[in-house]
Amino acid sequence: MTVPDYQSLMLPVLKTLSNQEELKTRELVEKLSSEFNLSDEDKKELLPSGKQPVMDNRVGWAKTYLQKAGLLISEKRGFIKISQKGLEVLKQNHEKINVKFLEQFPEFIEFRTVKKTPKETPIQNENLENINPIELIEEGYKSINDDLIADLLKQLRSINPYEFEKIIGKLLSAMGYGEFEETPKSNDGGIDGIVNQDKLGLDKIFFQAKRYAENNPVTASNVRDFVGTLALNKVQKGIFITTSKFPKGTEAILEKAQKTIILIDGFKLAKLMIEYNLGVNVIETYQIKELDLDFFSE
Repeated sequence: MTVPDYQSLMLPVLKTLSNQEELKTRELVEKLSSEFNLSDEDKKELLPSGKQPVMDNRVGWAKTYLQKAGLLISEKRGFIKISQKGLEVLKQNHEKINVKFLEQFPEFIEFRTVKKTPKETPIQNENLENINPIELIEEGYKSINDDLIADLLKQLRSINPYEFEKIIGKLLSAMGYGEFEETPKSNDGGIDGIVNQDKLGLDKIFFQAKRYAENNPVTASNVRDFVGTLALNKVQKGIFITTSKFPKGTEAILEKAQKTIILIDGFKLAKLMIEYNLGVNVIETYQIKELDLDFFSE
């Protein structure tokens, strides 16, 4: 039997965990492999990269999507179990569970919303035959990246506020803004950190870092206070970073400030962390090659 696709594995994953036992991903893969009567050859089938079994990869994606929908939970690192919501779904005796089914859950919609912009339209399965291989690779890369953005934001929103400030400082330093200088944890005057653009510290950049939930945007008052703090300290440059969003009309506030102030919302923050390899690991690199006709014409 061939290895099932990740959506076909969603319901079996839930059923395998229906006894509320905590399993490691490896144990889950082995149980599902037995359930689907996969041969040793099937189990050893690798992705094109040659570095991960196809079955492991697809179980991993099924597990991730079910977890994003709240049907699975992970209370211990490396372990997974079914949630109460997952048990309730199983009691409804659905014939299948797929991405479309998961879209009824707000948590899953929030997870998927991060990856959608007005100008982008995901490739639908029925259109695959009309899509060239490069476009498919690009779509797959984007999907993986968007999932990573959602995971990064979730992680950033869950950490200690002071740790978040340190991460922002490290990111700005990695971007070439100079050494990061922490401010006192209390009485910081509305400044969470300082980066110097020159070695003597003559050209300073102040930054403010707000670790907010997605539904808790930065207020216009927050931005005005930041502008006032820069003015009070006679600093001309500032960066305001948040894990949420900025309100409409913020640009008008900055225009009146007559200072260089950059706003970085949650989506842009996660993209910058990925770009500068902060808090993420490279797990695979692909090279796309084409025939070199010049080589053969010599």
